[in-house]
Order: sequence, then C-alpha cells, then structure tokens
Amino acid sequence: MNFIRKPEWAMPEREATPEAVFFDRRNFLMGAAGAVAVGALGGIASAGIAGAAEAPKDKTLDLYPAKRNPDFKLDRPLTEEQVAATYNNFYEFGGTKGIYWLSKRLQLRPWEVKVSGLVNKPKTYDIDSLIRSMPLQERLLRFRCVEAWAMAVPWTGFLIRDLIKAVEPKSSAKYIVFKTFYKPKVALGQLRVWYSWPYTEALTIEEGMNEMAMLATGVYGKPLPQQHGAPLRLILPWKYGFKNGKSIVSIEFTEKRPKTFWERAAPSEYGFWANINPAFDHPRWSQKSERMLGTNKRRPTQLFNGYGKWVAGMYPDLKDRKYFF
Repeated sequence: MNFIRKPEWAMPEREATPEAVFFDRRNFLMGAAGAVAVGALGGIASAGIAGAAEAPKDKTLDLYPAKRNPDFKLDRPLTEEQVAATYNNFYEFGGTKGIYWLSKRLQLRPWEVKVSGLVNKPKTYDIDSLIRSMPLQERLLRFRCVEAWAMAVPWTGFLIRDLIKAVEPKSSAKYIVFKTFYKPKVALGQLRVWYSWPYTEALTIEEGMNEMAMLATGVYGKPLPQQHGAPLRLILPWKYGFKNGKSIVSIEFTEKRPKTFWERAAPSEYGFWANINPAFDHPRWSQKSERMLGTNKRRPTQLFNGYGKWVAGMYPDLKDRKYFF
C-alpha cells in the first residue's frame, strides 16, 4: 500500500509541530540517512540492534490484558491501534510523526528505573520487577496533544501514587522529576546538542498523588511498543501530551522545581503546567478544538480534557494563564 505524505509546509497552522522541531527537519533527515549508512557498514550492531535477539525477554507478558477500570468511560470511539501506533511524537528519535520505525532501535531489556532524591527508600528497580510489584489496571482515556490532535486509547499501567508510597518521600520533597534515557547512538534525535537531553518532565507531589496520574506499561492490552514510550511512560490525561515523558529511566524527588525539556527549548510557548484549557490558545494556534486521529473529526476541547472533577481542585485560579502555558 502506498502512502502519500503532504509536505510539512502544507499543514494547517493549528496542526503545526513546534517551531524548533520544524526548523530542525533537515538535521533529522541527515541523521536518518546517516543511520542507514551506518547500518550498511555494520555499525548498527554497535548501537545495540544486532544484540536485540539476545536481550532478556519481557517477564511481564502474562499480566496483559489487565483488568479494565470501569470508572473511566469514553465519549468517543477508541482510536484504531494501527493509527495510534504510527502517528507519534518521540523527539529522542526526531521531529516527524512517522517515527515509529526508528524507535525500534531502542532495546527494552535490560532496563532499570532509578528512584532517588528526597525519599526514605531510594531504589533502582529492574523494570520487570517494578511492573510486577504494582497493581496494574487498564483505563480508556482521552489523549490530547498541544498540536491540537487527539486520540482515545486503552492504557495499562499503575498509579504514580503507589510508587510514591513505596519510596516514602521526605517532607521536604515538593516535586517529582522524570527523565528519559540518553543514548544518542541509538536515538538519533539526541544528536541535536542544542536541546537539553535527556528529556525531562516534572510534577508536583500533589499532582503525582492524584487519581489520574499514571505510569503506563501497556496499551491495547499488550506491553507498550517503543514508539509509545516503552517500557515506562507518563500518562497525565488532563495535560497536553508533551508532559507525558516516554521511556523513563530516572524518577527523582526534589525540593526545587526543575526546568523541563520544553521550558528550556521554547519557554515562550511551553510552560511547566500545560493543563488543557480551550480558553487559552497556544501562541501560534487555537486550542478551542481538536482533530481526532483516524477520522479527522473535530471536537470541542474540554477543560482539563474532561477530567476536571478529578484534577481541578489542584489549580485554584483557572483564570491564571500560568497553569496552562
């Protein structure tokens, strides 16, 4: 089957990729071409691809599909799995949406997640041990990108608060900082040295303890594939998608609020909070509606993506722009 891709300049502004990523397309394409050349020379083996067959197996396969939580229902059809799997933002691998094929370079086992900082019980978890130690559930959730596209997805994972309780934060801990892997020989997007790698996101302790805050380990009843942020990613359905960091290796509890990835890259456009609100447009496009992947149907954007009854209490002044951009 042939797919016709429109040139990026033809995209409506409301669907535009962030400016820094757009202007970096040439660098990405050069990096992708370089990867092909390296593969032809056998260099991909040094990036971990050749060893993928010998990598440890996922020891959590028997946990899927997890039991679905009936409290979370959708007001729209689920996005088709193939559509959701082939239209992704994953800046570690580049700035285009068809990044799924490059993300396959990321080896998922072995994988460790270090939990550190202001906690009484710091620990480095083997990913399989971490997943098996937490109560998994499936939730049908809306997902909204800051670029104004959206999907509806069955995520599997566990509540961040369960991990918080396990490591016992100290009273001085105010923020939780999530960092992704840093492997520029595997993730070509990380060769762009003007970005502040690794990708960093953060929440307040209050946000992390919220019922809606999850760490996802699966999707569509199976373990996460690479392009969705395997083996561990944030799911914060009341926030724009760029807050949902992928392929996490570090979780640190701190007293001071850190600068997140997009705060550093484009501080005039992407703030710390990134809560969804149709009343506050992005500086370059409207947020009043969203485009559903697969159907291109437009829907009105909902405050907090429709999850206000769970999260609105954390943000006392909804008229304050700082909570949104």
